Amino acid sequence: MKEINFSITPIGYVESPITKREDAPSQGDEGAPDAWITLDKKVAEGLDGLQVGDKMIVLTWFHQSKRDVLKLHPRWDKNNPLTGVFATRSPDRPNPIGLHPVTILEIKDNKIKVSNLEAIHGTPVIDLKPVI
Repeated sequence: MKEINFSITPIGYVESPITKREDAPSQGDEGAPDAWITLDKKVAEGLDGLQVGDKMIVLTWFHQSKRDVLKLHPRWDKNNPLTGVFATRSPDRPNPIGLHPVTILEIKDNKIKVSNLEAIHGTPVIDLKPVI
């Protein structure tokens, strides 16, 4: 396979009460707190059209993930068989992109408060997509 290099620039960062990776639930609907996403003011105009109550997908870069993992025990449970990383939602993967379905709770200037975001404080946000 031909290797292509490219870069992704964060558009913002997560502000969450979760500060340690081991304290984050595996999925947002498993007890994740509400959190703020603070966007770079240069991209804040892109929030136009979003409203409280809208559902969206937050794409993040799991900056603390291991990128050399190809097999693991799902949910870090040794009772589960070793499984290929692409068959799991593990944050440890070659390109550690996170997908987080959330609901917008509040919008204030360049900040969005969302529900059920399991990303830790400081996680880079790489994109926001509406659920259509």
